[in-house]
This record gives sequence, structure tokens and C-alpha cells, in this order.
Amino acid sequence: MSTPRTDPRPQPGAGRSRRRRRRGSGTPADPTARTGLGPTPPRAAAQHHRDATGDAAQRPNHRPNQQRNQRPNRRQDTTERPTAALFPAATVTTTNDAESTTFGALGVPPQLIGPLAALGASSPFPIQSATLPATLGGRDVLGRGRTGSGKTIAFAVPLVARLAGDRARPGRPRGLVLVPTRELANQVLRTVAPLAKAVGLRATTVYGGVGYGAQVTALKSGVDIVIACPGRLEDLITQGACRLDQVEVTVLDEADHMADLGFLPVVRRLLRATAPGGQRMLFSATLDNGISVLAGDFLSDPAVHAVDDESSPVQAMTHRVLLVQGSDRAAVIRELAAGTGRRLLFTRTKHGARKWARALTKSGIPAVDLHGNLSQGARERNLAAFSSGKATVLVATDIAARGIHVDDIELVVHLDPPAEHKAYLHRSGRTARAGAGGTVVTITLPEQRDDVRALMRKAHITPTVVSATPGSDNLAAVLAA
Repeated sequence: MSTPRTDPRPQPGAGRSRRRRRRGSGTPADPTARTGLGPTPPRAAAQHHRDATGDAAQRPNHRPNQQRNQRPNRRQDTTERPTAALFPAATVTTTNDAESTTFGALGVPPQLIGPLAALGASSPFPIQSATLPATLGGRDVLGRGRTGSGKTIAFAVPLVARLAGDRARPGRPRGLVLVPTRELANQVLRTVAPLAKAVGLRATTVYGGVGYGAQVTALKSGVDIVIACPGRLEDLITQGACRLDQVEVTVLDEADHMADLGFLPVVRRLLRATAPGGQRMLFSATLDNGISVLAGDFLSDPAVHAVDDESSPVQAMTHRVLLVQGSDRAAVIRELAAGTGRRLLFTRTKHGARKWARALTKSGIPAVDLHGNLSQGARERNLAAFSSGKATVLVATDIAARGIHVDDIELVVHLDPPAEHKAYLHRSGRTARAGAGGTVVTITLPEQRDDVRALMRKAHITPTVVSATPGSDNLAAVLAA
């Protein structure tokens, strides 16, 4: 295995040994202390991991022999840090710094301009304008942009452009994209595949929850780009179906979510297995200390581009908190779900998603659910129904907060307020994408008011707070927005 590259510049935690920082030395302050929401119990955290990924962490006897005695990963400091503090010598770009330009002017190869237009990308978004000159030139990049900011095209273009002109050997891909969930893997593939096809390359996905056969066959056929969830990819490497020593370009997408799900130890092993000297790009909606350590270990002199503030809410979003009584909650939810536009409803549990999808459908509102207990086929059918308009409501657990891109979602409703502010922002980011507007509603029971108030404060959002009952003017105003 290759030796990971390290950034020679001073990193956060100066004065501590690199070994201690890598293990997450120090105990962060409990971010939930003032809200009354305790830390996630271990069993609940494990359940959330399975629910979100369908790519459960490997049991010890499934790991390569040399990894079985590895010390378990300790909890890392997840305190949000400003990007400039992570890499003091790096350039930080804001939205206002990104001038209007064209893909051609940024150096994008002509054969990719047409496929980009077919994807709806006629001109670059700020994060694309900021990062493409560096990434197309082969430089490592650490990019931060909020949900819906265009990060996928920002890494897909240089990934394909830099691999064009050569082909992969069987089982030896040349490009790798690591993602936390299979939904995100499929979304990335929808962007990468047409770009890759334009230059004679092939891409495939690798994730858990489905059989191994088709993935092994694809790898052995010589695919150029693999878009993978870490756990299943490591499984396939252990089985001898894949090697990463020819990977020239590696991308980590939604790195913060991979950290939240406990994937960083696997990610580190996979990065060490890639070719030394290759290009690496790390894109994330937020950058916490776990990601800064990963970037410091594996990115070489990266260009750092931060488009908007780490936790910035989308300005085109309207945020409302509806104060409801328990006896009115079901009727209020039905009114919010009704209508011809697409609505996305979030619950904390799979049972809640199933229950509400069935209840709404029974009441005449076509709805489908999305959660970790569904098979891959069922997930794809439900997403297709929602995307096509056959179902106007999708009721989902947090699995859909990342990696699901459906245009024109006009209303996001938090049936259950999320436990922390980053989850709120990622859930809410399913609407008001690419400059469009949207409304986000949080249904709040009397006993949840203090927690929701703290949640909004941490998310830097000042919502409109109103009481609502079925058929009330306040509820009608939300539906008319």
C-alpha cells in the first residue's frame, strides 16, 4: 500500500502529536446540552447507520485479516471550524468572489459542453467556477458548498476530463468516487455516466443492499470509474474483485456524512490503497474537525474553496414553525400534504414513514415512502413515482436528506423535528435548489418548542412562528406561499 501524503502546513491542534490528533484526542463539548436532547445511544446510532446507507459496517470477521486487531475508532471532535482555520494558507472563495463565466472559459473540454447542457448545466455555479481551474489542472481540492450548490458537476467534470484518452484494465478502475449512501451513488452516476460516455469511458456503482454478482461482473469488465459506498467496496477488494492501485483520481463526496456514519476508518484504508501521487478532491457541505484531519493526511497542498458559510441557509427558502396541539397534528399534516405540487415529508423513524405514506394514500393523497427497510428495487420504484408525479408526496427518513435530487419540490415538512441543526439544513436543502424558491415547515408540539428554538438558533435561521389548526388562516398562508 502507498504511504498517505500529508499537508506540511500547521494543522488545528498544534502542540499535540499527530498520533493523538488522528485518534480524536479530547472530548468535544456536548452540542445538545442546552436543548435537552442527549447524545445518540450506541444502538440507535447503529440503526441510523443501517437506515441511512443500506451498507452496514463490516463485522470483525468480515474484515481483512490484517485489520481484525485494529484499535476501534475513537470519537472525534466534531466541532465546526471555519475553513480558513483548517488551512490558514489556503484561498477561501465566497459566492461573491465567483464571477459569471462559461464552462469553456474555465477549461472544460469541448466534448463535455454538450452533455453538461443536456444535464441542465448551461453555465457554471459558483462552486464550479471556483474549483474547476484548479481541479482540471490536477490540483487537490477541498471544496465546501451547501446542499444543492452544484458540487457533483464540480468534481465530475475534472474526474472525467483527466481520465479521458485511456482505458482501465479489468478490476483496476482509474477513477473512484466515495459516497455515504446508495441513493447518492445513483445520483452521482446519473451525472458522471453521460460525461464519461462522451469521452469513451464507463462508470458503475458499488453499494450494499443488493447482490454482488452484477457489481463483480462490471468490475471485471474493466470499468473506468467506480462510484462506491466504502463498506461494500472494501468487501469486494477483500474478495479479490477489485484493486485500487491504478486509481489516478479520487473523490470524497459528502465527506461529513461519511464521518457521521462512522466510515472514516474504512475511507482511510481505501485512500491508502490508491495510487501514490494521484489527484484527490474532497467535497462536503460542512467541514468539521474529523474532515480537517482527513484532509490534512491525504490532500497535498489543496486549493480550498468555500462557497457560502458552512451552515448558511438558502436565501430563497421560507422557514416556518407551526405550533400545533397533539390532537390537531394529523389533520394539519394531511392539509400540508394535499395539493398538486411535490411535497417531501420527513420523519425520524421508518415506522413513521410507512404509516404516513399509507395514511395519506388512503385519504386520497398519492404518497410513497423511502427508508432503510425497503429493497433497492422498492426504493427506485418509489423515487420514480415521486419524480414522475405519479405520487405527489414522499415520506422519508433522513436517508433522503442527502443524495436525492428531485426538481421542483415546493414544500419540505419536518413531521418530527430533527435532533441537530445540520440534519435540519440537509433535510431542508431538498427544496429551493439551484436558485429556485421553496418553503420549509417544522411541525412543533408544545413539548418540542424549546428544542426547536435551540435547533433554529444553531442553524442560524429565524423562522416565522405561528400557531396552526386545521383550516386556519395561518395554515392556508403556508399552502399559498
